[in-house]
Amino acid sequence: MSDLSTRPYLIRAIYEWCSDSGLTPYLAVRVNKQTEVPIAYVKDGEIVLNLSMGAVKNLEMGNEMITCSGRFGGASFNLMVPVDAVIGIFAKENGQGLVFQGTDPQPPSITNSETANKPAPTRPKLTIVK
Repeated sequence: MSDLSTRPYLIRAIYEWCSDSGLTPYLAVRVNKQTEVPIAYVKDGEIVLNLSMGAVKNLEMGNEMITCSGRFGGASFNLMVPVDAVIGIFAKENGQGLVFQGTDPQPPSITNSETANKPAPTRPKLTIVK
């Protein structure tokens, strides 16, 4: 059996927590070739999306892709975000949520002293767009 990534499950969990708490779930995304978002709203290769029920329609959060439609500047746009492109998910109101490091949300296992002496990877920059 192949190892499943915990990333999509954690994204869905924080989304549900935000919704249940009456908070606005925001998704920070690193834009790549597989990401379909309105390019005019991308800043420094990243975009932050409001995933609240009032902001998007037909939200589907699968294990490999997050899809929905939303309005940007009054125009409707279909969004496709690979789960691997997600930097983090958080509540707009208080900033609580998760930020993922690198392409694998799991911390590396330490196998020898050389690995133990390496500095931890830095967190990706997270910009909140209002």
